[in-house]
Amino acid sequence: MNKNEELEKIKYDVLNLTSSPLYQDRVKNKYFPVIGQGNHDAEIMFIGEAPGKNEAQQGRPFCGSAGKILDELLDSVGIKREKVYITNIVKDRPPQNRDPLPEEIEAYGPFLDRQIEIIQPKIIVTLGRYSMYYIMQKMGLEKEIQPIGKMHGNVFENGKFGNLIIKIIPLYHPAATIYNQSLKMVLLEDFKKINNIYKILSFSVLLFHYLVAL
Repeated sequence: MNKNEELEKIKYDVLNLTSSPLYQDRVKNKYFPVIGQGNHDAEIMFIGEAPGKNEAQQGRPFCGSAGKILDELLDSVGIKREKVYITNIVKDRPPQNRDPLPEEIEAYGPFLDRQIEIIQPKIIVTLGRYSMYYIMQKMGLEKEIQPIGKMHGNVFENGKFGNLIIKIIPLYHPAATIYNQSLKMVLLEDFKKINNIYKILSFSVLLFHYLVAL
């Protein structure tokens, strides 16, 4: 199977996850699961926590108010949304947009793991504390975990996912700026760091191909 087929298989599996604690709520409200969207060969993967109402109604990640903020942040550093991949840990909307529960993260985490395996990003940007905790633990960096106020914008170089070495950058969730406008400036500065790392990676790839071609 190619990447498109493998990601489509994840969508099918989530659609039919009747054992999920959120399945009945999805059916009752005629929501869609929100699998992910973007470039299947993306070097940067953004991972949020769970879809909101707009996302569940459309089946697309970050298409509501938090999505508009994320688009602004991407635009501020010239990164095109279609160049990255955006998803969440939990693929169905928790009722009343509450925080995801441990059993929900446990149910949907394996699908996120499969997405990482398929896409093989060079950088994972976590959005919010739940995705930060999940990814840091998954990558063997649990000893580095601190409150997100101390971790945001830091780059963790040695996250290991199977044979992949992935840079991890925890950030505040864009929705946090709705309630605390001062965090917008924090996120803007953190996105500059992401862009700098992205440029270095892109240059390294170009240099590698140039040297191979010699």
